[in-house]
Amino acid sequence: MRRKAIFVAVTAMLAILCCAQAVLNNDAVIKMVKAGLGEDIVLSTVKGQPGQYSTSADDLIALKQAGVSDKVIAAMIEKGGAASGNPPAAAAKPAPSAPPAAAPAPVVGEVGVYYNKSGAWADVAPEVVNFKTGGALKTVGTAGIVKGDVNGHLNGLHSPNQLKTPVELLVYTPEGTAITEYQLLRLREQKDSREFRTVTGGVFHASGGATRDLMPFENRKVAPRTYQITLGNLGAGEYGLLPPATSDSSGHSGRLGKIYSFRIIE
Repeated sequence: MRRKAIFVAVTAMLAILCCAQAVLNNDAVIKMVKAGLGEDIVLSTVKGQPGQYSTSADDLIALKQAGVSDKVIAAMIEKGGAASGNPPAAAAKPAPSAPPAAAPAPVVGEVGVYYNKSGAWADVAPEVVNFKTGGALKTVGTAGIVKGDVNGHLNGLHSPNQLKTPVELLVYTPEGTAITEYQLLRLREQKDSREFRTVTGGVFHASGGATRDLMPFENRKVAPRTYQITLGNLGAGEYGLLPPATSDSSGHSGRLGKIYSFRIIE
């Protein structure tokens, strides 16, 4: 009896050493069970060492018939590879991080005025305007600032730019020019031309009628030097967005300039 016990112990040790040298599988577990190792030892070995087990329905039946307990089989299923003996699936690689967002591109690339045409910005073609002084120069307050009322004259009864309300404009200003230097004006129709009255230098003379054709507008900055203007309640008629004068700002008679005119046809 003592020799038999020694033989069983030696066989179990050899089985453990054999299993420790390789990845455990179904055969290694069956060998440990048949060698007489207790359930706790086999269970801790399955949990503590790497293993690759076949756990199909036929494999589970074979393990049960070989005397492997339910706890050990459950540990093999939990610890081992995928069914049918396939190696465990490789861990999914983390998704690559999204590249940093690029800086927003300018809405438009050239100085000018644009209008919303079916979701895209189209040019508002400027017209030539002839400026004439409206009379004697005026002194404002006691600061000695002399400014003159100016009449603008455009040939033709209507603007070539016909828009429908609500009108959405986009203004790309020259370097160093603010949107507040632009003037929105109502153009008054004559026999074969259009006219407006304004002032030079941004100083208004309400008492003299210089602001008669000036209309307020609100703007929103959407990009560097780029401003969006929405005109929803102007009504049908002729209008123009007058940029600041680049030369001859005193309003001498005969000075030529440009205005971004448009006609609203509701």
